[in-house]
Amino acid sequence: MKTTLLIAASALTLAGCQGASHAVAKLDCPVTEGDLTRVSIEQDGKSCAYRSADGAEVSLELVPIVGDAQATLAKVETLLRSTPGPMTPDAEAAQADVSAKIADATAAKANVNAVAAEVARVQSEAAADAGISLDGDSNHEGDDNSDAAEVNLPGVHIVADGDKANVRIGPLKVDADGDDTVVNIYRDVRMRGEALSREKRGLRATFIYTGKDLPAGYRYVGYEAGGPKSGPLTIAKVRSKIDTESGDRINHDVRELVRRNGGV
Repeated sequence: MKTTLLIAASALTLAGCQGASHAVAKLDCPVTEGDLTRVSIEQDGKSCAYRSADGAEVSLELVPIVGDAQATLAKVETLLRSTPGPMTPDAEAAQADVSAKIADATAAKANVNAVAAEVARVQSEAAADAGISLDGDSNHEGDDNSDAAEVNLPGVHIVADGDKANVRIGPLKVDADGDDTVVNIYRDVRMRGEALSREKRGLRATFIYTGKDLPAGYRYVGYEAGGPKSGPLTIAKVRSKIDTESGDRINHDVRELVRRNGGV
């Protein structure tokens, strides 16, 4: 959970870059991007695939808007949580090695105690900054609500109760329930080259999911998306069987691919 929050926080701090604004028709898919190596590219330029050193799969795609941007992204989230990604020939050849690494790795489940500790820390700091006192004693033995915590401040809403936690901080949303953790970030942004524009015609979005019900042994799925709200969106879909540690290592590389193509 801590790593998941670090990935989300990194996405929140991503700054835009300068240049001309346009909706791309074909992806720019470099042979390598940081720890990512390209393993396939479609002739039409609409998609390409990458793999990290530890076997994480990244599919970079141009996705048209159907309905509106949020509805389009919601569909992508549903598919990521239920459908295994396509396995390229190179990925299949490397699967034996990846499987060996996975067998030796200890898959870390979502740690609800870490969530509760993080919530308690934020709660304490927020209360101190606001000059308020919080009711209740979270360390009181025998109290059925000893794991409950709640903070409601301008732009900050945190609710934790046992193995459940809901965090809302600006565009960041985190929902944790037992082994399942969902992170969403959605931001309206200006397109590249439109820093002085009053209208925010673009978007950036991040999705992270860890849970026990992912298909084919995957431990972590997510995406980074960017582009004009009218589409098409550049979406980098990430799947890993090594939990969120893999996503943490390649997070910057994935965002660079999206920023290169998304125009935001």
